[in-house]
Amino acid sequence: MLPREEILKGVENRDTVARVIDQADQAIKTWEVVLTDFLSPPELAEIQRVFSRLTEVQLVAWGGYPQAERQRIAIARSELPLDQSQVAIAVLEIAGNFLFDTASHRDFLGAMLGTGIVREKTGDVIVLGERGAQAIVVPELVEFLGMNLQQVRSVPVKTQPIDVSELKIREPKKKELTTVEASLRLDAIASAGFGMSRSKMVDLIDSGDVRVNWKDITQASSQLKSGDLIAIRGKGRLEIGEIAVTKKDRYRVQLTRYV
Repeated sequence: MLPREEILKGVENRDTVARVIDQADQAIKTWEVVLTDFLSPPELAEIQRVFSRLTEVQLVAWGGYPQAERQRIAIARSELPLDQSQVAIAVLEIAGNFLFDTASHRDFLGAMLGTGIVREKTGDVIVLGERGAQAIVVPELVEFLGMNLQQVRSVPVKTQPIDVSELKIREPKKKELTTVEASLRLDAIASAGFGMSRSKMVDLIDSGDVRVNWKDITQASSQLKSGDLIAIRGKGRLEIGEIAVTKKDRYRVQLTRYV
């Protein structure tokens, strides 16, 4: 048995980590590979951090493609072979004509959850514009969603499984830039990094579309530091690099944007 209370000391996502500890104990006892549901980026990061100190078990995370935000974890005893192919996932094509009624990520996810499934059973949803979307799910949901997911917004859809190799994933492009700002406020740095007005950025922050280190942040005045990661849905990610203070007491910030 793993040292449960010691592992849980100081963790933020306590319920999730506790559940994974139970699954790890099961993997140790049965000598089988045990799979979690899909985990969010902060849950993934915390689990990988606390389990990295343990020698009894090993973890492999996978969500269908390298940059996947939501991933499942396969857990096995350290002595067993373990790789990404053992993380069971399925891909669904949600096809319809969205030319006259555009659907967002939230619309597709809402329609899926509206069938009665829980969020933990779904991974990333990749929106394909007027053609629909692709959704990564646990394999046992394929048949259920094929029968029950028939409409997104006002648009009738056909939901069917496709191969993982058919995922329409774009490799992120990387752009390095530098900005000089009076403060390290989120709205100031993010508006410079994403190339938009400060008022537009404040609107995005207020509406809950901006995350820092995978946590929802709704305060435009939040202070940033080197190493922070800002993500805006549909607009990519921004990594805060080195920060230096200029002679005029302003902040010169190195940024890397992934789009």
